[in-house]
Amino acid sequence: MMQRKIIKNSIQCNLCGDIIESKFRHHFVECSCGACFVDGGHAYQRIGFKEEGCYTDLSVIEEIDYIEERYKGDVK
Repeated sequence: MMQRKIIKNSIQCNLCGDIIESKFRHHFVECSCGACFVDGGHAYQRIGFKEEGCYTDLSVIEEIDYIEERYKGDVK
């Protein structure tokens, strides 16, 4: 089973140019012009915007095998 691991939760506003990053759970960050926001840190990714295409997603997401990661080190 594959699972998403959020390494970096970040976007750039295409209107004001701000690069914003949410670094921890419930860390709501809005750009200076108020056109978009990011939230969730490494726990979840929530992106909001006023108009379609007003941001560029700069996030780094890693797909990991949940089963393999969970039992890593248990094999003898």
